[in-house]
Amino acid sequence: MSTNGTRRVAALIGLGAAAYTAWVLEVVLSTGLNPIETYVSELAAQDQPLGGLFRATDFTAGLLAFAGGLFALLRLRTDAGSRRPWAVIGWAGVTLFGAATAADAWLPLSCTPTVDPECAARETAGLVPATHQAHAISSSLAMTGALVGIVALTVAARRYGWWAPLARYGPALVTLELLATAWTLSAIALFTAGRGTWALGAGQRLQVLFVALWLGLLAYSVHKERRT
Repeated sequence: MSTNGTRRVAALIGLGAAAYTAWVLEVVLSTGLNPIETYVSELAAQDQPLGGLFRATDFTAGLLAFAGGLFALLRLRTDAGSRRPWAVIGWAGVTLFGAATAADAWLPLSCTPTVDPECAARETAGLVPATHQAHAISSSLAMTGALVGIVALTVAARRYGWWAPLARYGPALVTLELLATAWTLSAIALFTAGRGTWALGAGQRLQVLFVALWLGLLAYSVHKERRT
């Protein structure tokens, strides 16, 4: 891949990673939501005063990651040396993550089920807008794409001798991401069963944080070695 091409991919992925951490603004902004107990996506709910801000940053993050992943895939078509199975699968995962994250911004929750009992009751009874179910689907696709990308490109880095920073630190981030995902899924299942939140917000925030850190590491590795 040309130098300009790799710089473009690295810049898109790096900027996407930065935008994907916009939720940390809740530390300095008054959101009224407890970060230990609430979904990250509740920051962007339609009934939240700062919902528009967080929907905008989600859309930006998704669009940037989608563009970076898609551009890398298109470049692989002309670079036989880099067109390896794990690389193709990994960049496809990043592309899916970006597209689904951008879709999340257009399918916001209407209310905050973890802190609003009335919202939770309406959600259980199926009396909330269809965007709630659509958001659950797009969020699941986003995290599936992220996990595929994280695992596959980390494997590619180690198997093919590429991206030394990713090959060195990627496995640790993969492990942390899988642990955070297990925590989040378990907490969601318990919350859905009416057994409390079990620090759902903390688990999910770690989950998205590790995705962002891994994307930043990928961007740095691509920029350093001029390879996708």
